Amino acid sequence: MHNARLTLDPSFTVGRINRNIFGGFVEHLGRHVYDGIYEPGHATADDEGFREDVIALVREMGVSTIRYPGGNFVSGFRWEDSVGPRDERPTRLDLAWHSTETNQVGMHEFASWLRKVDSDLMLAVNLGTRGTSEALDLLEYSNLPKGTALADQRMANGRPDPFDVKIWCLGNEMDGPWQLGHRSAEDYGKLAAITARAMRQLDPSIELVACGSSSAHMPTFGEWERVVLSHTYDVVDYISCHAYYEEKNGDLGSFLASAVDMDHFIESVVATADHVKAVRGSSKTINISFDEWNVWYISRFENVDKIEGLDNWPVAPRLLEDCYSVADAVVFGNLMISLLKHADRVTSASLAQLVNVIAPIMTEPGGPAWRQTTFFPFSITSKLAQGSVLELKLDAGTYETGEYGVVPLVDAVATHDDETGATAVFLVNRSQTEETTVTIDIAALDGFSTMTAESLYDTDVYAKNTLEEPERVTMKTNTSATIDGDSVTITLPPVSWTAVSLA
Repeated sequence: MHNARLTLDPSFTVGRINRNIFGGFVEHLGRHVYDGIYEPGHATADDEGFREDVIALVREMGVSTIRYPGGNFVSGFRWEDSVGPRDERPTRLDLAWHSTETNQVGMHEFASWLRKVDSDLMLAVNLGTRGTSEALDLLEYSNLPKGTALADQRMANGRPDPFDVKIWCLGNEMDGPWQLGHRSAEDYGKLAAITARAMRQLDPSIELVACGSSSAHMPTFGEWERVVLSHTYDVVDYISCHAYYEEKNGDLGSFLASAVDMDHFIESVVATADHVKAVRGSSKTINISFDEWNVWYISRFENVDKIEGLDNWPVAPRLLEDCYSVADAVVFGNLMISLLKHADRVTSASLAQLVNVIAPIMTEPGGPAWRQTTFFPFSITSKLAQGSVLELKLDAGTYETGEYGVVPLVDAVATHDDETGATAVFLVNRSQTEETTVTIDIAALDGFSTMTAESLYDTDVYAKNTLEEPERVTMKTNTSATIDGDSVTITLPPVSWTAVSLA
């Protein structure tokens, strides 16, 4: 058995938690929209065709903002196709995912769904095949109350009040050669800056996200951020980060340490942004929108799912429907720990994605919806993480990985709400064979009357929830958790994610 110790002190904080860190992402991709959130013939469908069983699960997750409509999809998207009478909307080819888009769910329908799930809209504009003029048109249609052609068109289309979108993404993954309209950092930075200035002239209250690297492993990483921010620093609020992780070649040890890579990614982008700040002599600080993150078996998409052929453009094909294991959920929970640990600079984040497509929620057409293993870390963290993130003093053993070198066996983050006194600690045990007993020093905190502890683990780390066994994996009460004076002691099972709540 391993041992670890950590100390909590509310006097030392990383920063306040911005609720936008618990955002999600809906892209017109695969069965995410059609047969996912929208299935008019389903037994639970409401009068607009949205599945109420899915709505309930999204609400349970506590998703704050939802980035839409992409993703790679947005770089070929014409927003005008998605408004107006449905029977007049054109069917288009989606080049990003080699599919057909019917546009039966568009801006107005999605905004209605957002109200049902109690989330705010984070909108991406197409800077791949379109540009500044089209972005201004979309902003005018979305946010101007009335009195212009596009605002009045929105009203005529059934939306008297503006959508009032606050956060806007200036394109998507423009560093990627796979992206429609892919540009160099210099060319994208100039276009993003021009577009940002124009959008701010129309609505100065909006927040803007410039595209950062789509991966820390891109050959342009670092230099891309520097060049883009050298053009956009004064007119944007965020630089984006995207990261996906998967177990490769049976190397579970490295996979379990994926959050080490995310930590390095965030800290590198912060350093680059602050370098640009220093060079410009600016008093402004650029934060990070980590607006795509997840476990994603990209290699499976390339080898199994990928659609090809000039005569093969299906509607809502099954794409990226990864079935997640306990090990995947432990890594997922650890990625959430990383986001929280950098709460001073990561103030917006979007889990990619929500339903069916690399998602915590799965559905079957005409059948049930169920929670994947990754559902639990998100929903519980979103519920318990309140107030501020605390600076932790963590003493834990280490192990050797093939990809990241020597890493800690335990990772953790803690949050504390000054107003209510509620405190939460989130932990992972990366050991594949041994339990770890963690002692948490809470002497600096007020006394607690209640404590709960839940762990996600299984004797089979590859156990999954499926259509046939939708509740194979659930959270388990951790009965080892005890309070003794000024400390909490808890034993973490091998390959586990744990949430401790003190109130």
